[in-house]
Amino acid sequence: MDGSEDKLDTLADKLRKNGVLPDSYEDLQGFEQSVARATRREIAEALAKGSPGGMIPANWPRPVLDPGDLSRCYVPTMRSSEGFWGISTQLYELRSARNWGIGDFEDLKSLCSIAADAGADFIGLNPLHALFLAEPTHCSPYSPSNRRFLNPLYLAVDRIAGYKEGMADVEAIAFARRSDIVDYNLVATVKLSALRGLWRTWQSRVLPDARLAKSAFDGFVFEGGDALFGHALFEALSAEMTAKGYGRGPNDWPEDFRRRENIAVHQFADAHQEEILFHIWLQWLTALQLEEVVNHARGAGMRVGLYLDFAVGDVPDGSSVWAEPELALPGLHLGAPPDAFSVQGQDWGLVPLSPLPLLDRSRSNYRDLVDRTARYAGALRLDHALGLWQFFLIPEGETAAEGGYLRYPFPELVADLAAVSQERRTIIVGEDLGNVPPGFRDALRKAALLGYNVLYFGDAEPEIGSEKAGPSLSLACLSTHDLPPLLGWWRADDIDFAKEQGFLDAETEGRVRAERRQRKTELLQAAASAGVLPDLGQADVDEDIPAPDIVVALHRLLSRTDSLLVAVRLADMVGEARSTNVPGTQDEYPNWRLKLDVTLEEIPAMQTFRAIADAMRAE
Repeated sequence: MDGSEDKLDTLADKLRKNGVLPDSYEDLQGFEQSVARATRREIAEALAKGSPGGMIPANWPRPVLDPGDLSRCYVPTMRSSEGFWGISTQLYELRSARNWGIGDFEDLKSLCSIAADAGADFIGLNPLHALFLAEPTHCSPYSPSNRRFLNPLYLAVDRIAGYKEGMADVEAIAFARRSDIVDYNLVATVKLSALRGLWRTWQSRVLPDARLAKSAFDGFVFEGGDALFGHALFEALSAEMTAKGYGRGPNDWPEDFRRRENIAVHQFADAHQEEILFHIWLQWLTALQLEEVVNHARGAGMRVGLYLDFAVGDVPDGSSVWAEPELALPGLHLGAPPDAFSVQGQDWGLVPLSPLPLLDRSRSNYRDLVDRTARYAGALRLDHALGLWQFFLIPEGETAAEGGYLRYPFPELVADLAAVSQERRTIIVGEDLGNVPPGFRDALRKAALLGYNVLYFGDAEPEIGSEKAGPSLSLACLSTHDLPPLLGWWRADDIDFAKEQGFLDAETEGRVRAERRQRKTELLQAAASAGVLPDLGQADVDEDIPAPDIVVALHRLLSRTDSLLVAVRLADMVGEARSTNVPGTQDEYPNWRLKLDVTLEEIPAMQTFRAIADAMRAE
């Protein structure tokens, strides 16, 4: 062992003794798993690289799983039995007679009107974070380039001031609109071409209120500061490098461009000021249109408005890590340890935030990051909320079995989160599924973060909120975006697909099919006990397609939980069976690309949509 490794071992041991870098963890099955010394050394090295002079702060506080008595997120004052229900969807999957092959913000306004008329209080969405305009096929909203900024592909280009017929390829738009999957390359090509034309028009100052618009734009640039400039510079450089045959991010760029502070990058910025301004302008337009949606939702009578999703991390070759490397831990990925459901564990390919800047209370890094999304949200979901306490980190190039946990400053992060929540009057939902340690959920509730109640997995006979206690701090739903809609789940489409792909052996297949049948039986029994469904008998469990009254009854059962928020999937309301995303797949399944089978214009008249909406409103 050389001297540097000896120093890293000493640092890792110091962090272990302080509770920051445990040398073991308890897995989902309750077994104690040790963390390899080499893994703890690599995590310590990443921390040292990100600290001034390679020195870890001597006053690093011992991790405490307690938010304190003062850090509480916003929760609206409710009557004892009252709560909110809403409709969740993926924005890109919306079809309409006018969009350009991908759901956009104008479609979202239409959906808000439809939902409000049906009695819903919110629309839940996939993350809207910035991805890569230079590589549109990188389309997972949970693998963003930068969570501070938005995805301009959701712009309703035909609603931008100055747009005229003939600015876009009508035939290409019609083709993209007819497609059953989102053709991201075509959508990006058509939209960016039209947007560049609109950019030239906007620069000419011939539009009405041009001076007012310029003033608002200047204010947006000032507020965005260096982070906004860095993202726009990255997008401009990414487009240039992709056009020259390199990849979308710095790992595939020539050495001179891999670090933002390099001279070649400064020279590029000086020579491409207009292109950088164009990408800043796209962010401004995207923010403006999203604000319009928020105002429209509230104007339509939705009490919560938008329920937005905040991804757990950024990809390592995105604009966030490139523009602000001091905020990330290099050489490490976020993931989950092996368990009975995933024997290999999970590597999400995302970079963890460094806890060091989060400990510096003279800065507001986490608060500013969350606020970028919370400012548009009546409710905000934190993907993998366990990251407020600890992240499972995997050294780059290793398997998840070689990972280990790093503890984060929980009280400080929750304090920042609560401050944003109270200022924006945003309800915070913490996705608390998976390997959750004892005390974590209690700590979230103390801070008034809502937990997750998934009916596929949870109590099939949920309690009704008492007159004294009021709604519980949770969000209830039948399923999540990583699970099939009700029709597909009922007939075990996911199990069939896993078998076809060779993901299941015969023994495992038999076990999961038996578990699915048992769960369906429990749900039907619970619905019958609740009086929302007659006892139709065991035969209904074996039907490939559940009868419409079963679909409605299960939503009535869902609505009778004591949860403050109840989310209904739009896919379930319109009879969709296909999964949004199949975890662990890439080319085997069209993840994040499938559109709904029906258009927005058709939805209000659909019988199942109306029946579920009536049931939710009545309950």
